[in-house]
Amino acid sequence: MKVTLNRINDNYLFEAKGESGVPVFIDSKTDEPSKGASPMELLLMGVGGCSAIDVVSILKKQRQEITSYKMEVAGEREEVREAKPFKAIHVRLYLEGKIDEAKAIRAAKLSFEKYCSVSITMEASVKITYSIELNGKSLAIIEV
Repeated sequence: MKVTLNRINDNYLFEAKGESGVPVFIDSKTDEPSKGASPMELLLMGVGGCSAIDVVSILKKQRQEITSYKMEVAGEREEVREAKPFKAIHVRLYLEGKIDEAKAIRAAKLSFEKYCSVSITMEASVKITYSIELNGKSLAIIEV
């Protein structure tokens, strides 16, 4: 896998492209208004996107009817030398539809513990937890 970055202004705005050719804009929060996501935001988006694809795929295979899927991914950072890496990430899944509770929990568990390459890549250095809300009902808070 490979990505390319091209600087497109005199400050910190870059256009990144992966093998798909779809552009993603990356910017520093020092520019106002920002014209792209920060690299740390992209990490959180990667965790969320990877898991969302897994969960939807698993639930569709189980013939569950998803009418709405939303997610919040929150990262807690700590100061390490001059950097501020994530020390913890919590993912909150909001599912609606005709979905069996046990299947929703199992789909999330499979994603975070077996299939999601992004969260599995980060789990050695970042505490990852997730919770599920199904049709307005909280189901579980789980630590990977």
